[in-house]
Amino acid sequence: MKSSYNFICKVVLALILCVLVFLNFGCSSKQLGETKAEVRRKHKRVLRTNYREMMRDIDKVLLLDEPSKLSDKRIP
Repeated sequence: MKSSYNFICKVVLALILCVLVFLNFGCSSKQLGETKAEVRRKHKRVLRTNYREMMRDIDKVLLLDEPSKLSDKRIP
């Protein structure tokens, strides 16, 4: 009875320790030595890239990515 209780306590403590380590280091997007401004710039760059890719996909679906070939004359 006592040995199973000790085992359960050790497992629970190990899980708590893993969760605390994961919350402190695993989920953050900030690398060591990175300032808040650098993290903000990185997030803005990722959002800007995602937005551009999304607009490119929408243009491709709506056939807006290529010029129309309806007329052989160039319109200014």
